[in-house]
Amino acid sequence: MLPVAGAASALWIVVAALSGAVAVALGAFAAHGLDLSTTAGVKAREWLQTGSHYAMIHALAMIGVVVLVRTGGLSGGGFATAAQVLFAVGCVLFPGALYLMAFGAPRWLGAVAPIGGSAFILGWLSLAVAAFLAK
Repeated sequence: MLPVAGAASALWIVVAALSGAVAVALGAFAAHGLDLSTTAGVKAREWLQTGSHYAMIHALAMIGVVVLVRTGGLSGGGFATAAQVLFAVGCVLFPGALYLMAFGAPRWLGAVAPIGGSAFILGWLSLAVAAFLAK
């Protein structure tokens, strides 16, 4: 796993920033670029908005972990790193599955979204443990 502290923190900021950029772009597309006169367009909008919402929250969470580690609020070790990895995995799997379905991928990809949601939950629990163990 990539450590959260030191030079690797810049990488986490890049990952978070890219996730945030994708969230904004696809959220904007959901708001302005879909044909909402069809059921498929309405459903695609819902998927894009939900995915964008969760991706943005977790992009900010990844940046928050970097800040907490840099300011000494968390140690840069195991659980903080696990939180970062789990947030990043969640950002790929949960919103990613919704984004792909919105653009016509098979609906069975919806089964991937709960795996990403579980990664988000585990990331928050890892962050809680990291905070509890911080000195």
